[in-house]
Amino acid sequence: MKTADSKKCPIIDHETLRFEGILVAAGRGERAGAGLPKQYRTFCHEPVFIHALRAFIEHPHCDCVYIVHPQEDKDQVLKYLSEADLNPSDRLQLVEGGPTRTASVRNGVEEAALNRPQAILIHDAARPGLDALAIDRLLNALGDHEGCAPALPVVDALKHWSGNAIQSVDRSNLFRIQTPQAFRTDSLLPAIRSAEDSYADEFELAEAYDLALTLVDGSERLAKLTYPEDFERLETLIMSKEIRTGLGYDVHAFEEGNAVILCGTEIAHVAKLKGHSDADVGWHALTDAILGAMAEGDIGDHFPPTDPQWKGAPSSTFLRHASDLLTSRGGRLLNIDLTLICESPKIKPHRQAMRQSTSELLGLDVGRISIKATTTEGLGFEGRREGIAAQAIATIELPAPRQDPQTE
Repeated sequence: MKTADSKKCPIIDHETLRFEGILVAAGRGERAGAGLPKQYRTFCHEPVFIHALRAFIEHPHCDCVYIVHPQEDKDQVLKYLSEADLNPSDRLQLVEGGPTRTASVRNGVEEAALNRPQAILIHDAARPGLDALAIDRLLNALGDHEGCAPALPVVDALKHWSGNAIQSVDRSNLFRIQTPQAFRTDSLLPAIRSAEDSYADEFELAEAYDLALTLVDGSERLAKLTYPEDFERLETLIMSKEIRTGLGYDVHAFEEGNAVILCGTEIAHVAKLKGHSDADVGWHALTDAILGAMAEGDIGDHFPPTDPQWKGAPSSTFLRHASDLLTSRGGRLLNIDLTLICESPKIKPHRQAMRQSTSELLGLDVGRISIKATTTEGLGFEGRREGIAAQAIATIELPAPRQDPQTE
């Protein structure tokens, strides 16, 4: 392997470098179990290969991604893409794989080369932890190298075992090589086209063809899924969580009417609650609690009371919006504690119906939903039966912020 200096590799501007990505998903991955190729198994709520695909597509320097898949799996891949709202386009294309890894990669490289990109990044679909930071490191290294790959130093003691003989192996300067492996297109293309053997990865091919290569910092997030236990371990690493709590409070006055709506449940009463929407004070407080836990403002920010389209709107619209927003951020609702404060109507007879309707709307087990009521012993506007107040606490789980790479 030559260095850039020894080969006088031309310098290119990594900040303007454009690339195309190749996602290698043509293997069968039988060691992962479950009777399904590992690239299609569910990981963090989506098929494994979707995660790396999103990382490529969302990177501002990526022009196109090619998914190299088994010929017989095309319809299945299209189905997964459709479910993820990712469909073939000018920036996403499907390529049939070959009988070996090298043949599959060659098919992808030939398609990518038609667009004459400056660089090509080749990534294993079974490494779902790809992110923009890893890509940026590679693009930076391509500024003065023909190829590069992320790597982690070997930290465990190494032994060579042959029969009854065990011998220590010096681990100094030994590295675990990961993907994506990045190459300048004009350097990779001649090598991949003339390769007659099948290589374990493209770095091995590049070494054989004497390209100027280097290594960049790898990450445990780029670990490859191979065995069943790898899924839980990597999912825990990637989807580390933080717990947050939000508090919501709302109040509505009574006006002339014959029923109130509380937590999606209509209750006969001598008055109704006054509001721009259906005035469901319980679900309004709960909506604010969920939004607050995410630091996403309050219900008025998302549904301004001055907007006529929300006149008479069901509060289920607001609560579902908060829940969907939480899901879109990779989070989930853990539990709810809601207190209704009023002298009347009596809440206890309707409490179970309120818990059930809230459970159905949020998809949260009813055992995680507490709804209770209290009075103010005749004090304040609630005690004077002028209206109802509600206070809600929501506990949520969100993906923890990414740690600084130097502390990983």
